Amino acid sequence: MTPAIQTRQLGLRVQDSQWSSARPQLLDGIDLDIPEGAVVGLVGRNGAGKSTLMRCLLGLQTPDAGEAWLLGEPSLALTDTVRERLGYAAQTPDLFPRLTGQEHLSEMAAVYPGVHLPDALALAVRLDLPLGRRADALSLGDQQKLAVVLALAHDPDLLLLDEPVASLDPISRRDFMRALFALRRKPAPRTVLVSSHLLSDLERVVSHVLFLREGRVQLFIEWDDAVEHLRCVPARDPDSTGLHWSAAQGGQLLVDARQRPDAAGQPGLGMEDLLEVLNT
Repeated sequence: MTPAIQTRQLGLRVQDSQWSSARPQLLDGIDLDIPEGAVVGLVGRNGAGKSTLMRCLLGLQTPDAGEAWLLGEPSLALTDTVRERLGYAAQTPDLFPRLTGQEHLSEMAAVYPGVHLPDALALAVRLDLPLGRRADALSLGDQQKLAVVLALAHDPDLLLLDEPVASLDPISRRDFMRALFALRRKPAPRTVLVSSHLLSDLERVVSHVLFLREGRVQLFIEWDDAVEHLRCVPARDPDSTGLHWSAAQGGQLLVDARQRPDAAGQPGLGMEDLLEVLNT
């Protein structure tokens, strides 16, 4: 089966020379194979390359090295057929200021034949989105809600969301996470790549987690496997065998407990714990 998202040695260098010595690359040799139907949490600190990766995947930014494919087609040469199967909401919503939410949906329905307005309107009501208000009069949180409704309205097979809930209250975030799986009228499951700093929200819905650090993949794993098998053991030797060595707290080694009997008694790690280990 062709992966929904695939990259090979994807790289992008920083163009601004003032950063070139400290951070020579925004993306550095990214290799990914994300299966169809996966819900992937994209995790990393500010500047890790999350937004850049999404833009390169969508063909909105041209990489300096490597290639990316979405639904089997090169990101820089996507056909209209594949574009119609994609949904995307950027970190800063890209809306028409003078159009209301209702008018946004009507315009989208005229472009995408897959838009089902009754379902989209029901989702907007569920998210408490004031569709009669112009976009430039909406709060940032409501603008994000509108961007998500637009991204889901045509029932995309692949959905990419960049920090879509940063400005939402906890109840709205919960409803949003459930909405990731709404408006699905096709038998095949939707593939989702979603970045967020609100890791507790991601833990509830993701099937996989992708950790980025300084433009590199630190870890890509099924979340159930991570919870069940990943542990930290004390280790002062950076050359010790493991998935990742951290100098924090006197030296920690992230290991797979199935291969390290000495890790069996260590507590399991949540997403916040893993992010802390992988970034120290």
